[in-house]
Amino acid sequence: MEDVLEVQGLCKRYPGFALENVSFSVPYGYVMGLIGPNGAGKTTTLKTILGLLLPDRGEIRAFGLDAIAQGKKVRSRIGFVHDDPRFYDHLTLEQNAGLVGRFYRTWDFRRFQGLSASFGLPVGKRFGVLSRGNKTKFALALALAHQAELVIMDEPTSGLDPVFRRELLDNLTDLLQDERTSILFSTHITSDLERIADYITLIQGGRVVFSASKDEILESWALVKGGLDLLDRLPSGTFRGVRRGELGFEALTDDVESIRGRLGDAVIIDRASLDDVVLYTSGGAADA
Repeated sequence: MEDVLEVQGLCKRYPGFALENVSFSVPYGYVMGLIGPNGAGKTTTLKTILGLLLPDRGEIRAFGLDAIAQGKKVRSRIGFVHDDPRFYDHLTLEQNAGLVGRFYRTWDFRRFQGLSASFGLPVGKRFGVLSRGNKTKFALALALAHQAELVIMDEPTSGLDPVFRRELLDNLTDLLQDERTSILFSTHITSDLERIADYITLIQGGRVVFSASKDEILESWALVKGGLDLLDRLPSGTFRGVRRGELGFEALTDDVESIRGRLGDAVIIDRASLDDVVLYTSGGAADA
């Protein structure tokens, strides 16, 4: 499967934090969810892909081009939606769009108008009076109006009410029907990605924990529940994280068959959600 974006061995160091050997790829026509707790390195990764930061080491290729050496060509084919879109508050949406369009050779004002209509945007209103949700929709319409092949979204649903979040996700789903637009979607709201993502990359502490298809992840990770006495039968490190209560424990595993073989019917094994995976792998539960 051809990839629209390939990140290999990406490293970026700051005092007290570092991206270390981050690698993942985004296939054409699919949604890649980039998840992890705040401070995990998601935004640093996106800024490096967009050329806003230079990596200390590693390779980034987009559309088959070197995204560092050929940054201008790459960015002309990418649309970006920030968690807090900033445009001229005193200008209307149409006026703002006219200014943005000057920077793109492939800008299509009629496409912007069509997207604005489908999103229910009041193009004659000033940007500054829009709701948070409509500001995000406007940013998405701009990102797509220049025929972007890859849309990068940094926490786009953060702070939105559930109705706007659902509507925005439905819009994204509709946009993917052409199988030409790809999306890299960074968020800590994992329920959004369970709705629309095809692939998931989890970053913890600047490192990739896994990068795989969503279905593969949800099928391979599970929550194990049982009595506290059962933990004594297992070596330390058996689980990725454990929560102990007065009456029992709950733990995360990616080796269900091994746990079944050791503990049998003495435990209950349930499917884990993406929230569960992030919680336990980020240290949200103490390791046994």
